[in-house]
Amino acid sequence: MRKTIIQLSEIKLVGITSRTNNSLEKDPSSAKISPTIQRYFQGACSEKILYRAKPGTTYCVYTDYESDFNGDYTYFIGEEVSKFDAMAEGFSALVIPAQNYVKFISNPGTLPSLCINMWQKIWSMSAQDLGGEREYLADFEIYDDRASDHQNAILDIYIGIKSENQRLHYA
Repeated sequence: MRKTIIQLSEIKLVGITSRTNNSLEKDPSSAKISPTIQRYFQGACSEKILYRAKPGTTYCVYTDYESDFNGDYTYFIGEEVSKFDAMAEGFSALVIPAQNYVKFISNPGTLPSLCINMWQKIWSMSAQDLGGEREYLADFEIYDDRASDHQNAILDIYIGIKSENQRLHYA
């Protein structure tokens, strides 16, 4: 897993959501992420998104954190759009804020275990190992053409971190 620190501009997304936490996700009977992903792909939701900026590139976002990765959060799956003028019923708009991120690029692996293993490593990192203190505004995964072969996928995970100015402001 390679790591770089990057600053991104805001990203506009349209997709579907569920509210969950990591305790619920450990038990398949209470997990909400997998059913949300299934609903998204089985319902061909991406085809219903207007103004798609990068068709075929899926964003999975963790946002609206109650506290940190131990609390409730909103899980969002969708695509980047150029504008929010119209949305199909049942869809939500989300803006990933401009901020600093630690970008992790995986080695090739099998989905979904590749993603799960990456998150477990990230959760175990100190702020120093990570490259900064987590912001808990929005963290996300990007699934593009490198993830189309689920047996040999490459995945990017972006973790929002506080900038030096933000750290000083919140201190």
